[in-house]
Amino acid sequence: MQTLITSTLDADKAEDIVCIDLREKSSVTDIMIIASGRSVRHVNALADHILRELKENGLGRVAVEGLPSCDWVLIDAGDVILHLFRPEVREFYNLEKMWSAAMAGSTDDAAQDGAQA
Repeated sequence: MQTLITSTLDADKAEDIVCIDLREKSSVTDIMIIASGRSVRHVNALADHILRELKENGLGRVAVEGLPSCDWVLIDAGDVILHLFRPEVREFYNLEKMWSAAMAGSTDDAAQDGAQA
């Protein structure tokens, strides 16, 4: 599913596609994909195409939020969660930084737990 989503995003000219592996970090999902569209229309088109591709590949029952405004669209396909942003909104929320800090913190916590044992 990750390959389907990233190849569709790439073909549709999504910008700054980032995949974050969360298999060992989160019980919510395995992969988080973050990408930007150039405008509200581009984000809407990206989301629409991804949803059609997922449906055509037997994954039609996914949760979607944010389609009315298309500033930030979240597509939850279970093992993969996709965040589509307009650039300004992506910069404001900065999910990549938040998750990299969380993953660095969990690594540090594990190292401290090992040192205390």
